[in-house]
Amino acid sequence: MDVKVLFEFVFMKSDLANKMGWRIRQMCWPSYKSPMFSQTVEYALRAVVYLAQHSPTPQKTADIAAATRVPSAYLAKVLQGLRAKEIVRLQRGVGGGVSLVDSPAELTILKVVNAVDPIQRIKSCPLELKSHGVRLCSLHRRMDNAMLEMERAFASTTLAELLDDPNPSVPLSDGNSDSDR
Repeated sequence: MDVKVLFEFVFMKSDLANKMGWRIRQMCWPSYKSPMFSQTVEYALRAVVYLAQHSPTPQKTADIAAATRVPSAYLAKVLQGLRAKEIVRLQRGVGGGVSLVDSPAELTILKVVNAVDPIQRIKSCPLELKSHGVRLCSLHRRMDNAMLEMERAFASTTLAELLDDPNPSVPLSDGNSDSDR
């Protein structure tokens, strides 16, 4: 499966995803929420990308909130969760702030996502059909395979790779110059 197509579907940006994705998940997996990733995951990813851009220098929470457009109170909770999972360290006092525990070259997107809101794989029939049990039907097997591909893509992508991407759209920036980073 093409990773770009998968990401497009996952983040609900394709027409097909908008028309079918939510309906399929509602019918087949009623407990599942849309969009595929929570706002907390989005905010956590924004925060760690910002920290990676400024690594290893600790950053003030207010600066992170402003740059990532995340409400300060919400960001504080997200950062506490990331600290509990040893993604970031929080230092008080002069020269303190928030910084990454691991280098951007070591920290994967999957580690951040799973620290906040782990990817839920389909292990048994979401409709609880006794005849299916743990043997998934073709629809749910394909959905689970898509989740597996997403896990693999996220596990093989580090923050450093995101920042080194030649894409002219730089994360968290309206421009593409080094001064924006």
